[in-house]
Amino acid sequence: MVAAGLCCALSFGAQLDDILHQMEEHDRAMSASLEGYSCVRRYALVNQRFRKKAELNVRMTYEAPGHKKFEVLSEAGSAVLRQKVLRPMLDAETEAGRDDVRPHTRIVASNYQFKLLGEQLQQGRRAYVLEVSPKTRNKFLIRGRVWVDAENFGIIRVEAAPAQNPSIFIHDTRIVQQSSRHGEIWLPLFNHSNTDSFLFGHTEVTIDSSDYKISEGSVHTLDTAR
Repeated sequence: MVAAGLCCALSFGAQLDDILHQMEEHDRAMSASLEGYSCVRRYALVNQRFRKKAELNVRMTYEAPGHKKFEVLSEAGSAVLRQKVLRPMLDAETEAGRDDVRPHTRIVASNYQFKLLGEQLQQGRRAYVLEVSPKTRNKFLIRGRVWVDAENFGIIRVEAAPAQNPSIFIHDTRIVQQSSRHGEIWLPLFNHSNTDSFLFGHTEVTIDSSDYKISEGSVHTLDTAR
């Protein structure tokens, strides 16, 4: 009985090692082959305590190997929330794409410890469910679960919390991000976060991405690179 359990654990470990290897290969292929894309994003914030709302509509442009630029198309609602919450979110994404920062934000074995929890269906596709915990203190890392496509090893879904709390006044931040498939590439569809703050109460931020325009040849090149 003990020998059988040990054998099962070793098999599970070997499967996890293979999944992590395939994830890293997919990530490397996407970084090398995805020339660029753009999309329209709607950032919508609702604060329940003060009954305030704010919104930004932006065009996000991605340029290889990981740089992002944001052009604000329109904005509405509370000017304070736009300046103090939503625009800093754009700045944080720009910072995360810098060449000196980006390698330390990737969901790979050099930045995270992983545990294989099992399999589930996501968008009608078989996916591995992995528990992730960061190896270092980094404001861009997360702690939670990711769903990895069992066919091409792109990340389909994330349910997590920031690994490092942004402020002593903020607690219980939860993030859900769902991606959609474009050829062999998984790109964000929506991101929903809930945060509780001693000062501001409960705040929800939703980011919806649409109107993707992917550079010609990027999807095909990624497919053949695997």
